[in-house]
Amino acid sequence: MTGGRAAGGATTRCLIADDQAMVREGFAAVLAAQPGLLVVGQAADGADAVRQAQHLHPDVVLMDVRMPVMDGLQAARQILTAAAGAARPKVLMLTTFDLDEYVYAALRLGASGFLLKDATAAELVHAVRVVAAGDALLAPSVTRRLIADFARQPHPGPAFPAALGALTPRETEVLRLIAHGLSNTEISDTLVIAEQTTKTHVGRILAKLDLRDRAQAVVLAYETGLVTPGGSAPARTNPDTGPRH
Repeated sequence: MTGGRAAGGATTRCLIADDQAMVREGFAAVLAAQPGLLVVGQAADGADAVRQAQHLHPDVVLMDVRMPVMDGLQAARQILTAAAGAARPKVLMLTTFDLDEYVYAALRLGASGFLLKDATAAELVHAVRVVAAGDALLAPSVTRRLIADFARQPHPGPAFPAALGALTPRETEVLRLIAHGLSNTEISDTLVIAEQTTKTHVGRILAKLDLRDRAQAVVLAYETGLVTPGGSAPARTNPDTGPRH
């Protein structure tokens, strides 16, 4: 058990699951050197990851997609299903290729994002902090893969029209931009509103649609037909139409 605790601050408990010892140990060493991050365990396969998650109660699980005994998708599903509410950890999937065929399936089951194994130390730390804070980590390449998957699949029609009907016009607009992969800052610039206002809209969207994070919001936006593959992001709002608020 290794890690660094932030003086007077909250500590993010991390579990690393990967069948390659060098990857596990390398990631653990990087995270252990960071204030506020604590590596509580390492697992060499998915089944072990599930067992450790049940006993160690990590905040973030870094989960390799391909592992022996039980793959990362099965393990993530069991971990996310077993825990509830605030006790449910965030799962960050680790993969060698950004075009991994499991991207969509992982997001559907509730993973908070993807990280390439060749990520830099700074990218690894950033990813853990992002998902621990309740946000999603979707690299542009992963978002493109998600869109491509939808383009190949038949869509009979909107799946949750009633749920989307609960959103205000502005919230619907923000959801579209989330689905196009824009950050809060980019959404604020596009709509010419304050970033805090954007954060409020995002929070209300997730609450109204009963979603855990932005990753699930992206999936829902495409499943319901709110955003279609190949569609372009809405253009920036004319700043002359109103004040930034």
